[in-house]
Order: sequence, then structure tokens, then C-alpha cells
Amino acid sequence: MQLRRFLVLFLAAIGALAGAGSALAGGGNYVIDGGTSYEQQQVRSALAASSFNWSVVPGPVTIHIAPSPASEAVPGAIYLEPTLLDSGEFSWGVVQHEYAHEVDFALLDAAKHAQLSAALGGTAWCYEDSATPLLHNQYGCERFASTLAWAYWQSPENCMKPAAVSGESGGMAPAAFRALLASLLGSAAEDQAAPTTTAGAIGYAPTVLVKSKFVPVKKTRSKR
Repeated sequence: MQLRRFLVLFLAAIGALAGAGSALAGGGNYVIDGGTSYEQQQVRSALAASSFNWSVVPGPVTIHIAPSPASEAVPGAIYLEPTLLDSGEFSWGVVQHEYAHEVDFALLDAAKHAQLSAALGGTAWCYEDSATPLLHNQYGCERFASTLAWAYWQSPENCMKPAAVSGESGGMAPAAFRALLASLLGSAAEDQAAPTTTAGAIGYAPTVLVKSKFVPVKKTRSKR
């Protein structure tokens, strides 16, 4: 009986480890450059809090933590401001927003942009598509990133909730957005498609209030 009990417990432990491996596999393929151990943990916690499978993005994505005028993303790289990460859970929505830009850069083409624009609204898809600067929430790519962050982590602590970003993440009901995105990413996620956007593509998080100070969002193309 003791041997049988041992085998049952052993198999259960193996099953638990296998389950843990599967969960980790959905957390994204990224490396973190810079930052304190606390700031790095905020990045990992932010991505783990979301139910979105970040691993659909081919990687690795390099996440840089260093002083910067604004948090932003370019194909294959994310730049996060340390002061924002120091705010803890409040920063998680921004981390998710910037990784959502990597979903766009890697897996969405012009046809998918058109479908999302029709559903989410926006004057132009992203910065390179507009001859003149627009408001942050007028870009479809920003509405997409904020909506993804909110739709897969609907927590009162999420700074990407519609009320906190002037409705930028409220263009679609979360369930409807998740269904649409699943239909768009089906084959792309399976094929691990290579990025199709140009090197000049860029995305920014919306302005958020942190410790009584505004974290500014640039409205011009990055000079990186």
C-alpha cells in the first residue's frame, strides 16, 4: 500500500511539473536588459498576469529597462522606464501594452490591420501611416495594444482600463475582441510568422499617472 501511495504521489508531482512547464511556455520569449531585480520581476509578473499567450510572438524580444522619455516598442525590442516599473502592479498594463505592439509587429499584416481598424476605430493604423501627428488614441495600433492589455487582464489595477486611458481600450467588448483576435491569429500563431513591419514601426504607451507625476508620451517618430 505504501509503494502504491508513493507511486500515486510521484505521478501527481510529475503532472504538476508538466503543467507548470506549459504555463511558463505561454509567458513569452523575451530577455530583460538592465533594471533592478524588483523592476525585472514587475515585467515577468505583468506578462504572467495576462491570460494572453505571449509566446505566439517569435522571439526573443529584448526588454530594455533604462531611463527614457517614454515607454515604447519597436520590432523585437521594448523600452521601459524604471520609475514606472518601480510603481509595481500599476505598471503592468503598460508592460502588456508594449508587448501587444510586438504582437502587431510580428503577426498582423495590412489586411488584419484593416479588420481591426474597422472594429476598434482610429484615424490611421500607426505613426508611419499618418502624414501629420495625431492624438495617441487616434492610432489604431495604440487602440489595439491598449485593448489587448485590458481584454486579457480585466483587473481594477490595470492602468489600461477604458476609464484610465480616455476610452482607448473600450472600442470593443473584451470578449468580442478576444474572439476577433483569435480568428486573426489562428494560422499566424501556429506558423510563427516572421515580422512583416518596417524597421521604422514604433508604438508608445498612453500617458499614465505615476506617483503624482505624468510619464510623457512622445508624439513623434523615435530617432533610434
